[in-house]
Amino acid sequence: MKKFLVVEDSPIVIKIIKHIAKLDAALSFDTATSFKEAKILLKKNRPDAYLAAIVDLNLPDAPNGEVVDFTLKLKMPTIVLTGSYDEHKRDQMLEKPIVDYIVKESRFSYEQVLKLIHRLHKNQHIKVLVADDSSTSRKYITNLLKTHLYQVIEAEDGTDALAAIQNDPSIKLLITDYNMPNMNGFDLVKNIRREVDKNSLVIIGLSTQGSGGLSAKFIKNGANDFLSKPFSHEEFHCRILHNIEAMEHLETIQFAAYHDYLTGLFNRRYFYEKGEEALTIAHRKNTPTSLAIIDVDHFKKINDNYGHDAGDIALIEIAKLIKQAFGRFVYARMGGEEFCVLLSGLDINKACTLLENFRELIEDNIIMLDNTSVSITISAGIAQDHNNNLDDLMNEADRQLYEAKESGRNQISATE
Repeated sequence: MKKFLVVEDSPIVIKIIKHIAKLDAALSFDTATSFKEAKILLKKNRPDAYLAAIVDLNLPDAPNGEVVDFTLKLKMPTIVLTGSYDEHKRDQMLEKPIVDYIVKESRFSYEQVLKLIHRLHKNQHIKVLVADDSSTSRKYITNLLKTHLYQVIEAEDGTDALAAIQNDPSIKLLITDYNMPNMNGFDLVKNIRREVDKNSLVIIGLSTQGSGGLSAKFIKNGANDFLSKPFSHEEFHCRILHNIEAMEHLETIQFAAYHDYLTGLFNRRYFYEKGEEALTIAHRKNTPTSLAIIDVDHFKKINDNYGHDAGDIALIEIAKLIKQAFGRFVYARMGGEEFCVLLSGLDINKACTLLENFRELIEDNIIMLDNTSVSITISAGIAQDHNNNLDDLMNEADRQLYEAKESGRNQISATE
């Protein structure tokens, strides 16, 4: 993460920010205690070297917020700090393209500032589509989003917006007006929701016709939220932040549900769900398919001789190699030192060749531990699909794995 700039004359405030930032290794910042120091620092370092500027509204040599105009002129995302709440001054600041206006009240205020820094960092990787036939309105919303560092794409009507969504599945947020030619906001939302659910794409509807019925209709058709025009900067950004964070929290939960906590590989649950789907498709298309179960030889000895941390390191290293070797297939860590790969498109001979190459790769690989290194081997059992269900296929592969173990390990065994 890029460092950020703090322009603040209070040693206590700087100390608090420094203390909170220490809790997160990703956070680092430069400080200037006056407007003059800030100018010198930004002349020495390019403004784009900083993710954002956190500036005090009232500095001894800039008592009327001159530093705010200075950082904004340099196109730096700017978070304004003030020692007291002033409604008039707040309204003046929010008319400027600042990120936020925060009163220095408590530790929570500074935690909020650093949360905004993290948010700005994440926003750089989030694509937002703005659909509005009014170029003035579209540009206004685009500028608000760019203030918070979102990647923004524009569409002049619903038809263009739908095409953009279909062509770029990485778009995470759609902000759409209701009244548009060719395809209005309702029809756009309905068309999108046939293919993309609320958890994959956030949609926020907009309209100058801010009746309760209109907002309800938008949401019933599949929008996540609704805003009536005109809206305040704060409400706009709060609604977006709320919806984006809700989507991210759900993505975190879904990742945990389908991934192994240690290696980051897919887990047993994922393998059974995706494996059944892949096997069904293979049966329908009459595609040859094999399944391999891979097990680390003498894994207990690694834990006994070098400790459980060494065993974890070995599993993580194997997981990396599995991703490289079997990235195009359905694969997972099934538990312990056992891994499973569904080899769609490979008959038994091709599967054996691939697994033998992988066995040799593992055998030649050296795993570095703290004070030593260790080599490991694997055994694998492979079964070819004959219109089996996934459980039967796995049971056969497991029997073949037992044969490989009984025959001396560091080898593969497969059904004829």
